[in-house]
Amino acid sequence: MAKQKQEDPPKGSPAWMATFSDLMNLLLCFFVLLFSMSTVDAEKFQEVVASLQSAMSILPAGGNSIGDGQLISAGVRQLEFLDAYYNQMANSASEDENSENDGESDVEEAYEKQSLEESESMAEAMQNQIEAYGIQDMVEVDFNAQYVQLSLSGAVLFESAQAELVEDAYPIVDKICLILANYDKNIIEVEGHADNVPLVNSKYEDNDVLSMYRALNVANYIRSKTSDKIDPAHIKSSGRGSYVPIADNSTAEGRARNRRVEIKIYNSYNSDVDE
Repeated sequence: MAKQKQEDPPKGSPAWMATFSDLMNLLLCFFVLLFSMSTVDAEKFQEVVASLQSAMSILPAGGNSIGDGQLISAGVRQLEFLDAYYNQMANSASEDENSENDGESDVEEAYEKQSLEESESMAEAMQNQIEAYGIQDMVEVDFNAQYVQLSLSGAVLFESAQAELVEDAYPIVDKICLILANYDKNIIEVEGHADNVPLVNSKYEDNDVLSMYRALNVANYIRSKTSDKIDPAHIKSSGRGSYVPIADNSTAEGRARNRRVEIKIYNSYNSDVDE
């Protein structure tokens, strides 16, 4: 009987050796990793941190580690400082923001103070002129940080439920025009106000319309008398109806006070006019 020829063994290393080799490589990498974590070259670590700092601006200038912590033989245990470090950074940013807000607040306060001082100076000058003209009993002067306000009673300027200036009002408004001519670079606003009593037998629809026409007629009269001094575009008018009372409308005296015309002369800080 012929002897059967044996098959040649496969070429190369056995298959189990490849698996074993992979296992050995993984174990080697694992122990190298453990070794690298247990010993740190401080000098090289500082060089890496400095490189990151300059390239990415991760750490503050001059810092070599988070919060300038210490290297520990068991590894770089900087994570425990992260919370304190970022809290410190957040507090610093908050302080910077508060400082900026305080700076803006200081600027606003200074602006408000200067604006109020200018209004006060304007009001004092107008009061002196009003007294010199002898109309202090018919004109009230008030001011705030935005404007100086001249208030005139509606009874001095108009007939009941009418918007045309009465003849006796002309001398008073003429003297006010002389005062206003000194403020040709300021915005001047004329506001008409009324009480809350409904109109009867009037050509005007209601108090809103009546107050609007009263303000318009006063503004137009001022424009006509100051056309050579004040740009007509600087003079505005509006009717406020009975919505801004300064006294109780339930009494005759209160209603009389509410029927008024207010002339507001805005100071330079609140006058947006073209030079």
